[in-house]
Amino acid sequence: MAENVVSCQSEQSVVQFKFRQASFDVLTDFLTNLNEKNKENINSLSTCSGVFKDKRLFEYALLISQELRLDPLAGYHAVELLQRFMVKHITRLLSTPSPQGATQAKTGSREDAVFEHLEGKFALIVFSCVQLASKLSLHSHIIDINTAVRFLRSVGLDVSKQAVLESELMVLKGLEFQLDVPNPLTYMEVLLEVLGHNEPSTPVERLHHLCRHILQLVSLQRRALYDALLTATTRTCDPTREQREKFVAVTEDCMLLAVGVIAVATFILHVREWEQVTEELSHITGISTRSIGDFARAALTIVVAGPQTPTR
Repeated sequence: MAENVVSCQSEQSVVQFKFRQASFDVLTDFLTNLNEKNKENINSLSTCSGVFKDKRLFEYALLISQELRLDPLAGYHAVELLQRFMVKHITRLLSTPSPQGATQAKTGSREDAVFEHLEGKFALIVFSCVQLASKLSLHSHIIDINTAVRFLRSVGLDVSKQAVLESELMVLKGLEFQLDVPNPLTYMEVLLEVLGHNEPSTPVERLHHLCRHILQLVSLQRRALYDALLTATTRTCDPTREQREKFVAVTEDCMLLAVGVIAVATFILHVREWEQVTEELSHITGISTRSIGDFARAALTIVVAGPQTPTR
């Protein structure tokens, strides 16, 4: 994170420590909490999971965070909030019965109307997710209403203070005030902390710096990463629909993503210690060394290729 802070969130509070300053007992509680949340998230996935983690949306959230000098955690958290809100919001809009007496529209027309309605509000919804995420971090600037309006107008959105407040409240209500959601940056940093305690010789400070860059890159290239991993897992270039549906759980596994990123960073910086670190990560998380290795190889391919210019 920008200020080297590890955070653990609960429904009641936000607890944060500077990187490498949390006690082992606290880290153990953090890790247990994160593991439980990760399992809950995987067990409650919808068919639309990951749809709103598109490269452009992730980039948009990160750029807002950078422009407003927020902790990078706000950008990652905002993407997770956006994913959950949009799925719930669209489901609610599509399932709401038409007004009594209204002409019965065709299903396609109704869906088109819903998405057309959302199109004009979507940029503000993304911003509201970043705004809410900023309020969850004690080490991040909170986006006040004046800053919000000024920023939105600077990017071409002519909005009022009232519209910003209403959008934020809509997202908050849509999420049923449940803002404590897993995000990969928190998982990565807590795992690095635990790794540093278990293996004191591991240079976690150096790994931390590189891991942040790798995590951002693989998040931007999310689709290419998981397509490559799916192909490697199924050993076919044309996976079946059933295989793709089962694989969704892998794409939403924050713990796997975190250990994979750390493994890649270790391979780049300290290849001789890669096997030892991978075994320790497996011991900490329960994820097999084979799974970590498969993920690391797919991620390394993305890292070596570097950022890809989007096609038009």
